[in-house]
Formats: sequence, structure tokens, C-alpha cells
Amino acid sequence: MNSNLAQSLVSDPNPRTFSMRFTLRQLAYFVAAGEVGGVTLASERINVSQPSISAAISQLEVEFGLQLFVRHHAQGLSLTPAGQRVMQAAKALLQQAEELHGIADEVARSVSGPLNVGFFRTLAPMLIPELCKTFLELHPAVRLQVYEDDEATLIARLRRAEINLALTYSVHLTDDIAFEPLAELPTHIVLAASDPLASARSLPLAALAEKPFILLDMPLSKEYFLSLFMTQGLAPNIVAKSEYPETVRSFVASGFGYSLMTARPANRVALNGKELVYVRLEGSYSPMMLGIATLKGLRKTCATESFEEHCRAQVSTENLPGMASWR
Repeated sequence: MNSNLAQSLVSDPNPRTFSMRFTLRQLAYFVAAGEVGGVTLASERINVSQPSISAAISQLEVEFGLQLFVRHHAQGLSLTPAGQRVMQAAKALLQQAEELHGIADEVARSVSGPLNVGFFRTLAPMLIPELCKTFLELHPAVRLQVYEDDEATLIARLRRAEINLALTYSVHLTDDIAFEPLAELPTHIVLAASDPLASARSLPLAALAEKPFILLDMPLSKEYFLSLFMTQGLAPNIVAKSEYPETVRSFVASGFGYSLMTARPANRVALNGKELVYVRLEGSYSPMMLGIATLKGLRKTCATESFEEHCRAQVSTENLPGMASWR
């Protein structure tokens, strides 16, 4: 596409009024006929029927409102002055189209170019640094962009193709989202180190129900944690809530109450400098499943596939970057 045409498309306040009624194929047929000076020779050269080439030339002449060739009876074709100018532009456009195809092929086949990855917010501070650093050491040509969001927002971003994949939980996934599980994360109880219950190896939810509860108030996450109480016929005593995991941990570390979380940082100190204890939650609760979510039907680039393979190698139930294992 030449620069004037591109500029007109950008500046047109109503771009839908623009309509390109010719194809690259028609231009290629026109160029072939112009280079050899005839439809018959062009047909033999590019292995396309003569009527197809003749029709393409006629359609271009109607579209452009120009006579591109002078027809010589039994002597082929010769370009008109207008045809010569169009020929030069057509060759340049076909070359640009070939270069564009080459760029697209390079992006599709090489581990390079842009890669947008979403991380569930509570896991991001632990997973992002190590995963991204080791991946970029292997593939420095990738331009990695990271997004931290809640589960619902990550799924919405996948549907809008704003991110190539997301590392998140398998909560409320719909049929248009593909999910590959990587690791199980059981729910645990977060307590201040000074809490009398902090020395326990495990605790039932019933032993905590009347204690002050700090809720992680994120879409889908809060529904999951509250459902744990509901399945036991219990009602939590919610005294504070926050959408930020570190705020919840600081509340707990300061002695406001306890909380429930699945992410278990290797660092046992909250941002306020106070120590935390993580105690296993007793009961037959299904662990949260961490994995790779992608939009079904979206063709993956090599960069996307390489990052997925990297996650498979680095993330498992036994090995969670930045997190303490239960085993």
C-alpha cells in the first residue's frame, strides 16, 4: 500500500467509505502480461488461463478508469503511458505484500516478537520475576509484556485477544477457553505468628468461624473462599476486606484476624514487617488448579508456544517459583 493511500485511510473520518475493489492477484496478472507483452505468454509463464488474465486486466482498467494496454491484433499488448506508471506502482505493492508475508512468517516461526502474558494477581509477585527472567534468557528476541489481574479480567482480556495466554486458576472457565493444568494449590489458613492457633499443623474451618476474618475481595476469588464456609454450614465473621493480597496479609500479621489463601509465599513476613504462619486447612476441599488459559481457536505464535513449554518445565505442584511447597 503506498503512503498516500495509507495516509488517506488514517485521516478518513469514516474509513468504511473506502473500498478497494481490486486484488493482489489481479495486479500480479497485470504485471505478468506487461512484462512479457501479451496474455498468451503470460498465461504460459505463470500457468494461469488466458481468460483469467484478460478478465483481471479489464477489471483493473474499469476500477482505475484508465487504459492500461494498447491491444495489437495478433501482436500482443503494449503498455500505455498510464499503464507504465501503474505497472511500477503495482510491482512496488506486490513487493511490499511479499515482505509483509515474510514478516508474518518470521513471527509465526521464530521465538521473537511481542508476547502478552496475564498473571493472576495474587500469584504474580511470586511467579513473574523468575519465570520471565529465565524465559527471556532463553529467548531474548521476545518483547514480553505482563498484565496482572483477577481471574475474570484475565478471561476478558483473552477473549479480546489482548493477551496471548494467562496463568490463572480453573475457576468458572467457559467453553471458549482452553485450560492446561500445571499445579495444585490447596487452601491454607493465614495467621499472625502471635496467634495462639499458629502452632497447629492443621485446623478445621469450624475452629475459626467465630474469629475475625479478613476477606480477599477479588472477583471469583471471594466467591470461592466464601463457598468453603457455605459447604460447612458456617458464616464467616468478616471484619475487613481488600482486593490486594499484601494488604490482607498485613491485616492478619497485625493481629486483626485470620484469612484464607491458596498462594503461599516463600517469604513468611508481611509488608509491615510482621511474621505470618500458614496452616493447612483440614477437610476434603478440592485444591485450586493453577494452569495455562488460552482462547480456543486463536492461532499461537512460536513465542506463545515456547512460553507455555517454559511454564510446563518450571511450574508444578512440587515446584512453584517464589512459593513454599506443601510437600
